Amino acid sequence: MKAFSVPNGKPEPESRRDAGAAAFTLLEVLVVVATVAVLAAILLPAFSRGRDAARTTQCLDNLRQLGLTAQMYWDDHEGRLFPYLTGATNGGRVYWFGWLQNGAEGDRDFDPTWGALYPYLQGRGVEVCPALDYRNALYKAKATGASYGYGYNLHLGAHPITLNRLPCPSDTILFSDAAQVNDFQAPASPEHPMLEEFYYVDADTGAGYPNAHFRHRRQANALFCDGHVDRERPVPGSLDPRMSAQWIGRLRPAALEVP
Repeated sequence: MKAFSVPNGKPEPESRRDAGAAAFTLLEVLVVVATVAVLAAILLPAFSRGRDAARTTQCLDNLRQLGLTAQMYWDDHEGRLFPYLTGATNGGRVYWFGWLQNGAEGDRDFDPTWGALYPYLQGRGVEVCPALDYRNALYKAKATGASYGYGYNLHLGAHPITLNRLPCPSDTILFSDAAQVNDFQAPASPEHPMLEEFYYVDADTGAGYPNAHFRHRRQANALFCDGHVDRERPVPGSLDPRMSAQWIGRLRPAALEVP
C-alpha cells in the first residue's frame, strides 16, 4: 500500500487519511439537524391537513352511500321514513342501525343485520367515520365494538312520516356526525367524562346533552333528505364544556325539526 508524507515525516495509512477527509465537523452536523427540523416544521402540518382532508372525504362518501340506501328503503316503503327505535326483543333493542343487547356499556353484543338499511348496504363499512377515534383513551364504547358513528335525525325517526310531508327536504338533515359526552355510566363519571357514539341528533336546546360531533376541523358532515351532503357549524354557545376539546355541540334546529 502506498504511503503518504506528513509534516512529521511519518507515513499515514491511506485508510486513516480518507476517514479524516470524510468526517463532518460539529458545525456541519448542527446545520443538517437544523435543516431537518425546519423541513419537519413545514411538512408535518401539511401532512396533518392531508390526513384530515382524506378522513373528511371518506366520511362524506359514507354519508352519500347512506343516502342512497335510505332512498332505496323509501322506494320500497312508499316514502315512509324508518323509525329510530322499533322495539325490544331477545334481550336487547332494535334501533334503526341494528340490534343492541341490554347490559353493561362496552360489553354488549351488536348485530347490524337488524338495521333498517342493512338489506340495502349488504354488509358494513360505511357506518364508522374515520375521524372518530375509537382507540382514544377518552372514548367509551357502547358495545363490544364500533356500531355507528352517525346519528339519525330524531325528529324524523321518533314518529316516522312520509317524505312528501317535508316542506324542504334539501334543508332537512337526515344523518350527521354524532357523539355525546357521557358522565353518568361507568367507566365514565362526573369527574371523568368520556366520549361515546350516539345514534341520533336532535334540536333539544334545554339542559340535555348535545349530540352533534364537529370532528372535521370544527365542522360536522351532514346528509340531507334530498341526498346532498354539506358541512355544518355548531350553534353558538352550544358546545359541551365537559369536553370542550372534542367539539360536541348542537346543529341548527331549523335543519332538524319538522313542522
